[in-house]
Amino acid sequence: MQKVHSLNNSIQCSTRSIDFPLKLTLMMLMQSCSGETSCFLSPPGGGSGIGRSVCQRFASEGASVVVADISEESANETLGSLSSDLRGQGHMAAVVDVSSKESVKKLVASIQTRYFQPPSVCVNAAGITQDDFLLNMEEDQFDKVIQVNLKGSFLVTQAVAQALVACGAPKGSIVTVGSIVGKVGNIGQANYASSKAGVEGLTRTAAKELSRFGIRCNCVLPGFISTPMTDKVPEKVISKMTSLVPLGRMGEPAEVADVCAFLASDDSRYITGARIEVTGGLFIG
Repeated sequence: MQKVHSLNNSIQCSTRSIDFPLKLTLMMLMQSCSGETSCFLSPPGGGSGIGRSVCQRFASEGASVVVADISEESANETLGSLSSDLRGQGHMAAVVDVSSKESVKKLVASIQTRYFQPPSVCVNAAGITQDDFLLNMEEDQFDKVIQVNLKGSFLVTQAVAQALVACGAPKGSIVTVGSIVGKVGNIGQANYASSKAGVEGLTRTAAKELSRFGIRCNCVLPGFISTPMTDKVPEKVISKMTSLVPLGRMGEPAEVADVCAFLASDDSRYITGARIEVTGGLFIG
């Protein structure tokens, strides 16, 4: 990844700039999240994977980052890894349960209280898995995954959009982290695949409804990404997985973070309702 230098509210990449909205606050949501304030949500234990990489990338770009996780410890660990070199840049950690409307609304209200504005960028990577074969899966396993992954995405998108519209913000960007599994399905993941497919439909619908308010909604679909969780997977399994990827390797969390940063920036100002696959070419077509 090219070295990125922050100049005022523009991010300089070589001779090309990535322009973020003035005073960006990122809300990063991480269910095991913010310049303009950003919020990021990530899966349990994901605070050191994709979620943490997104937070670090946005912080390096000058955003004030709100790290929200169901685990206070995970949120604080990610918070401690963030740079805050720019004047006026301040980060915070928060505890949130994305499956609870009350919890999500409380989070957005706390951000507005601290930063005097709602998050202008929200990256939602909250997600859980409870895998089993379809013939054996319990109803409760299915419901829990849908509650966090799909209902949680709805509640977060709704709450952030409502806050942006209510304050008359000229624009905003909501990025939801889905999964390539939502596109192609996966054995043993009927609940997870359903939830991530639903996230794509939610994103496209939200994009159609919210575009008139200047709010863009997009979805990122990671493939096989190296995280602390994959470190526990046997090497033989990793080799089999990477053999399916045209680029011949696992992806890195920073590569997902790069796409999230692009979708948050004004470089993607004419992109909404899109899904971007970060898969190394896995399942092309």
